[in-house]
Amino acid sequence: MRWTKHGVVWAPSGERWWARKYASCPTPHLREDGALRLFVQCRDDINIGRVGYVDVDPANPLRVLKTSIEPVLDCGVPGAFDDNGVFQTSVLRMPDGRLLMYYVGFELCHNIRYRLLTGLAVSHDDGDSFEKVKTTPILERSPAEMYFRCGNFVLPRNDGGVRMWYVAGSEWEHIEGKAMPIYDIRYMESPDGVTWPEEGRVVLTVELDKEHGFGRPYVIADASGYRMFYSVRGRFPRAYYLGYAISSDGLVWTRKDDEMNLSTSVEGWDSEAVEYSAILEYRGRTFCFYNGNDFGGTGFGVAELQP
Repeated sequence: MRWTKHGVVWAPSGERWWARKYASCPTPHLREDGALRLFVQCRDDINIGRVGYVDVDPANPLRVLKTSIEPVLDCGVPGAFDDNGVFQTSVLRMPDGRLLMYYVGFELCHNIRYRLLTGLAVSHDDGDSFEKVKTTPILERSPAEMYFRCGNFVLPRNDGGVRMWYVAGSEWEHIEGKAMPIYDIRYMESPDGVTWPEEGRVVLTVELDKEHGFGRPYVIADASGYRMFYSVRGRFPRAYYLGYAISSDGLVWTRKDDEMNLSTSVEGWDSEAVEYSAILEYRGRTFCFYNGNDFGGTGFGVAELQP
């Protein structure tokens, strides 16, 4: 693959109380009005994240049309699994027109740094507002996936059910003196998108000699099979880079990270890391939205796949 980087699409100005900084994990959704909505997590003065959106022209993603004045998804009440922030990873349009937003809830802990579990919110107005399906996780802790059940990406099944690729794990490890999570990419299915098994099938395992985890997988399915775009959390240095894998069935994957070819720039907003890739195919063109340095601290940008 060959990509042309078009630069930063958007970064918060700092004027809004909930969006002082960061624009993390761009998650695209083509609206019924023709706009391309990118849901992003922004943070307030004390680093608590909430979900808002940036609308752009899908034919020219650098042309911003609108941004949300208030967040469309807020953090949870004190003591909830998402009381220290929310972080969207996947939006799915259901046959009845509802949008399902899968999101990560941040919970600070004492004996480990944090716990990341998955919540679900629904929209009846094409993404202008969301209501949480419940105040507890839809992916709760389980014996095999104790600390992390998050980073979800979902696709519909032909029978009305939902397929999910996500990251999960039950380990921490000290790397260069800092406790870091260990997790791989797993897979499971649900009849309704709400009720899920306690444990998924491992489909992409970390290579612990050089990496310790993955970021949100983004899966494209077509007649030729499945393509997965994901972030890799490297060990030395501790920075994200982008990976790529292919599969005939969405279950058995072959890693081809060296074919991704979308890496850091020599200088600028994405010179230290690239992560949280999301792919949009629009009228014969393929765009990759992604974050650069500091997990979205420099905003999010876009690159375009060349023939």
